[in-house]
Amino acid sequence: MDSNSASLDTGILIRRSLFFLVLMILTLGNLFVLFRGLNSPQAMDQAQISREIARGNGFTTKMIRPVAYDQVQRAQKRTVSLAGFEDTYHSPLNPLLNAAVLKLIGADKPDSWQMNENEMVFPLDRVIATVSTLFFLMAIGVNYLLISRIFDAKIAGVCAILMLFCETFWNYSLSGLPQMLMLLLFSSGMYFVYRAVESTAEGRIAMTPAVIAGIFFTLLALTHWMTVWIALGFIIYAAIAFRPRGLVGIAVLALLLVAAIGPMIRNQSITDSPFGTAFLTIYNGLGNGSETTVMRTTDLEAEPLVLDGLIAKILRTTLTQAIDIIPLLGGIIVAPLFFISLLHPFKRASIANFRWAILTMWVSTAFGLAIFGLSKDQLDPNQLHLLFAPIMTAYGLAFISVLWSRLEFVASTPLLQDVHHFVIVGICALPLVLALPQKVRVGMQLRDRGGVPHWPPYYAPALNSKKAGLKGWITEKQITFSDQPWAVAWYADRISIWLPPTYDGFEKLETIATDLQTPCAGILISPLSHGSGPVSEMAAQYKDFAMLVLDGRTFFTNYPNGVSLYDHDPKIQGVAKRYPYRQPMVGMDMVYYSDRAIRSLK
Repeated sequence: MDSNSASLDTGILIRRSLFFLVLMILTLGNLFVLFRGLNSPQAMDQAQISREIARGNGFTTKMIRPVAYDQVQRAQKRTVSLAGFEDTYHSPLNPLLNAAVLKLIGADKPDSWQMNENEMVFPLDRVIATVSTLFFLMAIGVNYLLISRIFDAKIAGVCAILMLFCETFWNYSLSGLPQMLMLLLFSSGMYFVYRAVESTAEGRIAMTPAVIAGIFFTLLALTHWMTVWIALGFIIYAAIAFRPRGLVGIAVLALLLVAAIGPMIRNQSITDSPFGTAFLTIYNGLGNGSETTVMRTTDLEAEPLVLDGLIAKILRTTLTQAIDIIPLLGGIIVAPLFFISLLHPFKRASIANFRWAILTMWVSTAFGLAIFGLSKDQLDPNQLHLLFAPIMTAYGLAFISVLWSRLEFVASTPLLQDVHHFVIVGICALPLVLALPQKVRVGMQLRDRGGVPHWPPYYAPALNSKKAGLKGWITEKQITFSDQPWAVAWYADRISIWLPPTYDGFEKLETIATDLQTPCAGILISPLSHGSGPVSEMAAQYKDFAMLVLDGRTFFTNYPNGVSLYDHDPKIQGVAKRYPYRQPMVGMDMVYYSDRAIRSLK
């Protein structure tokens, strides 16, 4: 081995060692020093479903959506128990995988993993986030293999660094949402799609790698129902590009349908609809972003899906995706250059053809999101563009590298050949790097308490404590109404119904609960309802219960005299009489309205 080869090997070893060192520091730091607990309703909901699965209760939930109960009651034509309520909202794969982990660590037992007095972050939050983070790290490895096969190790390495320093990827990893599992499955599927494209370019039959890709896309669809649009995009491309024409597409479609039969039959038997409650997410898109409203209604027929201006709604959501394409692709500035790279004549046929597979799947996904909706929330559960970020980044980097290398001063100065990579990494890593010092300072100050909670609106100790929290105040055979029922179900391990907007809806569910021997013990109000957005929006969302939502803040404003709005509102006087005891949980920002004095419940 000559000296140049030895120097090259040493350089590669040093760079890889530094990468893995940074990877370990960021991983351990995010999971232990900077971790603040879960902060996504869907993540908490899936986590508590996973715990029920681990306990052997099947795919049941302790978070009750009023509309889901209405669906089930109409389908079953009888009063359905609130205990062991079947969930038809979530896709099964992520909860099943988390259930296996929770079972393995003994979290299926009712009193296991209880928070200590000084803890502020629920220990199982960290377990769920760790699983998600491991999927993210594996996804980095799969993307490195894929991109190095398409281009070279240099571009693959830069993409891996961009993924590692992408704040959006870390936010989703720590949220507990299934996006990182989806990223792993999607990237694995794309690896075999590229193998199939290679085979076709070389004149060989692409059946085997294409079907393997179809298996990964089927698993992807079982992780999030919206990713069916990605699979449909692949089916369209496969039917056109792979020989024998149409056969590969039919094979993948058959895989998808076979995997969907079980969940669809189950949903049909529970809700009289093969798509269950999950289909109602369409209100997010075609219903002008009103999924929350429809989920809290106790009568679905009272919330018809208004399709007036359908084309305008789809165009508006499509335009929103186009305008926000950089943040949707993780803030990686070179990722959108993929679309410009479509105009570049790549010499290798497999590289050129693979672009059209990516584009077909992305267009299909964007169309699906235009129908079902995509918000600007930092952790939107329908965020699917993020899955395309690594592979689009690779094409964007390759395109920039070609243009950069053609500059005369670059061609004449070898030291400048990789400068564009450093600039791109520096710009993309800036949000994460700038936020780290403050996060580290806060995290180190409270490291003995498990971290800083996502307060407002989530404060796990107030729900999980058996001495001074909701878990100790109510029994397993009682229920609560709440504006954050997913948090009650996960942290307090108690059945909770999403607070309906009307008194009639509340009374309907309250009566059902009483008849089922699972009476309502109280109502929990948190900053999720009164601390986000203008009062007009809150009033429109909570309607009859607007005064209840504002009660804690107005009571605190007039402390110590305490002026109550709650029991002076004629619309809910019956509720005020049945739940008159006001129990502060986190000051007056989180208040529990109980049917009896809390001291008698301890």
